[in-house]
Amino acid sequence: MSDRVVVLAGPGRVELRTEEAQPPREGTFRVETVYSGVSTGTELSYVKGTNPHLRGGWDPELGLFRPGVAATPYPVTRLGYMEVGRVVASATPAVAEGLLLAMAYGHRTGYLADPLVDRFVPLPDDLDPLLGVYVAHLGPTCANGLLHAAADLYGPNARELGDGVRGRRVAVTGAGVVGLLTALFARAHGAASTVLLDPTPRRREVAAALGLTALDPQEQDVALLLKSAWAHGKGDRGADVVFQCRGQAGALQLGLRLLRPQGTVVDLAFYQSGAGDLRLGEEFHHNGLTVRCAQVGRVPRELAASWDRERLSLETIGLLRLYADILRRHVVSAVVPFDEAPRLLTDLAQRRRDETQVIFAGDRADEWSG
Repeated sequence: MSDRVVVLAGPGRVELRTEEAQPPREGTFRVETVYSGVSTGTELSYVKGTNPHLRGGWDPELGLFRPGVAATPYPVTRLGYMEVGRVVASATPAVAEGLLLAMAYGHRTGYLADPLVDRFVPLPDDLDPLLGVYVAHLGPTCANGLLHAAADLYGPNARELGDGVRGRRVAVTGAGVVGLLTALFARAHGAASTVLLDPTPRRREVAAALGLTALDPQEQDVALLLKSAWAHGKGDRGADVVFQCRGQAGALQLGLRLLRPQGTVVDLAFYQSGAGDLRLGEEFHHNGLTVRCAQVGRVPRELAASWDRERLSLETIGLLRLYADILRRHVVSAVVPFDEAPRLLTDLAQRRRDETQVIFAGDRADEWSG
């Protein structure tokens, strides 16, 4: 038995390699991949060679990014973090054979997991397994953005995921999958208004198909438009909170322009280069604004006693149940056999193909997801 693994041998060099599949040893379990979702931001940065982890590494103890020795040098052998796998063998009482799990182990047809090391989330029977790719990592990332907005407004007194958006005017910069799911989270949790800003026509079309309002920031001054409409009082106009979901400094600058005075940008984006378009002497300074970074590895410190990634995954499952039909129709744009991964990732990186959400299907996807 063998596993097929997507490997980046170097910039633009995507390969499919074969590894001998290891049987479970005591305390471990083995999954066969049903679906593996593609993150076109993070993953393509490795394909293109622009990811900062190719040039340096994160020191978790000091909390510093240290240029020099690459944390993830080529060949990159673990690419991707949106997997759904079926347990085919188990040597641990923690996991039963036959379970369908959301995990994050990279694009490979099978994986030997250790429940003491690998995070896994059992998927409920009533959830479309195709959407399970969002449960372990990407969905919790979006939910954590809302949690940071709640903590920004109520501090340790925040109780529910929607506390930071309920009844408020919300803007989302970037209509990729992170932006779309974040906007759906905001709408589901009672935002008074939710508007996405993205210059890409196809992304705005997908947002509209999901029932969301989407505007082109290159066609008009959307900050002027929304601040004219969103009035809180004299000299107090704009979005209550902005979720920044596009890894470009210009998108963060737009988010700052959209905010009301003393508002907050909750930043979910991953930046790969400098910030030449960020003008901190303008709205950021004059309106007394805040930028708060939200990443799935850190829930707000003041809420850590009651919130963790498991709870964020449960919130994600709730959202996916609510919007399953439209997500399947409009966000999942391509499901392709696993063996097509190298060509497809290369096409995406070189912009020969444009997709919202690509998912690689395992060899027995139809059988396992039925």
